[in-house]
Amino acid sequence: MAYDSIPSKIISNGQKFADKPAYFVRGATAWEPTSWKTYAAECVQAARALISLGFQPGGTVSILGFNRPEWVILDVAAMCAGGAPAGIYTTCSPTEVQYIVNHAESSVVLVENKAQWEKILAKIDELPLLKHVILMKGAEKVEHPIVLTWEQFMAKAEGTPEKEVHDRIAKLEPQGLATFIYTSGTTGPPKGVMLSHENLSWTANLAINDIVGGAGPEDCSVSYLPLSHIAEQMFSIHAPACSGYAVYFAQGIEKLGDNLKEVQPTIFFGVPRIWEKFHAGVSGKLKEATGVKAKLVEWARGVAIQANALNMRGEKPSGFLAFQYALANKLIYSKLKPAVGLGRARVCVSGAAPIGKDVLEFFSSLDLTVLEVYGQSEGSGPTTINRPGRTKLGTVGPALPGVTVKIAEDGEILVKGPNIFLGYYKEPQATAETLVDGWLCSGDLGAFDSDQFLSITGRKKEIIITAGGKNIAPKNLEAAIKQHELVNEAVVIGDRRKFLIALVTIDPEKGPAWANANGVKPEELANSPALQKEIQRHIDEMNREFAQVEQIKKFKILPRNFTIADNELTPTLKVKRKKVNESWSKEIEALYAE
Repeated sequence: MAYDSIPSKIISNGQKFADKPAYFVRGATAWEPTSWKTYAAECVQAARALISLGFQPGGTVSILGFNRPEWVILDVAAMCAGGAPAGIYTTCSPTEVQYIVNHAESSVVLVENKAQWEKILAKIDELPLLKHVILMKGAEKVEHPIVLTWEQFMAKAEGTPEKEVHDRIAKLEPQGLATFIYTSGTTGPPKGVMLSHENLSWTANLAINDIVGGAGPEDCSVSYLPLSHIAEQMFSIHAPACSGYAVYFAQGIEKLGDNLKEVQPTIFFGVPRIWEKFHAGVSGKLKEATGVKAKLVEWARGVAIQANALNMRGEKPSGFLAFQYALANKLIYSKLKPAVGLGRARVCVSGAAPIGKDVLEFFSSLDLTVLEVYGQSEGSGPTTINRPGRTKLGTVGPALPGVTVKIAEDGEILVKGPNIFLGYYKEPQATAETLVDGWLCSGDLGAFDSDQFLSITGRKKEIIITAGGKNIAPKNLEAAIKQHELVNEAVVIGDRRKFLIALVTIDPEKGPAWANANGVKPEELANSPALQKEIQRHIDEMNREFAQVEQIKKFKILPRNFTIADNELTPTLKVKRKKVNESWSKEIEALYAE
């Protein structure tokens, strides 16, 4: 019997939910639906086209573009054809794109537009395995022998019968490679996290039954976060395949607010930065209220806090509180929530980076309980999560059923279960270090409370997780900054922040020599406009080799070097990041305040 993989679920949905909408795209005047029957047929047609192009079982495709139906269709088609997709962030530089396409050994790449194609073109001579580049619908015309329009690509399906696709789907095995998730490592280039068909199918099924509380065709979500991220794939590809709910493809992050207000999704996933933007916008509007209206809002928020304290424990408001709760909903919540696009939301989730408890408490006061989830790509997304009726704000919830989580002696979070990845592609040593006796060594530090709710207490790794949920290895950036001969040390900062900054120290020998040569007093070196200009030039140049979210936006040249005496360096001269953050906190906050 064939394994119930994500491709087989989508094919099944084509019959089970035939005429119900699978996805929507914003047209000129309205959202235009595509049925499950058509979506399933598109996936099979794309798989046939891939096979006609010579795609073999075990082959790979890479996908570079914003969230579009074509992105999802080719992702599923690659699995249907017995291969695996690899998503690439749209902000990746040509060098990073070339690395992932080569590392994944992709013969086919799907790009959103001409601008993304030009990243491929810039490195075309360094992509020996690449045979075909496909443009998404509506892309500007490109004249090149390896480039196909989406329509030309889909027409290739005529060369392969449907039976070949169904035969390949039937041969998919639970432990077979299903997809790559490329994630930043602590050193060197990104690693290819290998997820199996069981990883995806088991986790998505669990997410629907346990997290979302049983979704169905009457539900919907908005797809807007990068599809190269496992969390967005779960909400936009795999969970819909397991439940039949519809996905609305946002027009772009800049239009997310408008799209949400039009769609009013029942399921919404956001990274902390999105919730923080909502928080800032709504709180600003609430401050404008005066007189009776202000008092009414204050009363309603107080009622929501009391009611949701019960809801989060699986209890229901009763008596006078229940009356107040119903009245507050009629007067305030029912008007306020639709204004931000969450009028129908029954499940709101935050993940991919830590979120402040104060932000969660704010939304609770608006009758929106945001469920914080914890996990990583290596665990197919979720490991622990707060769920409806079992939530504690400020924690990341209890472990998922079927997933075992324990705390090692040094405080590291260890995870075991059907969601744990196969390993890192072509990285046996890194795999052996991360997977020990079947346990995923998360690199994060945590602790359970008496009710088995997990709290994250620190990070064993030195990975920075920005407010937007992007994992960034600071050592790569720091090494690039230190390539300038005048730089002695560089510390990149940006955890939970909107962008990255760097603290820079100057070489104790070369710095004074440069100062003398440039007519600068040594004691004024750190504040020298000429030195600022020189370091800025170097950082601007190195930024070109990194994705936009990885680029250094601001820097500060410190008046002295780090020392062992100040506890900023270990005896072996390694930088103590935590201490540096403490020692130079005023300078750091000043950079973010500007």
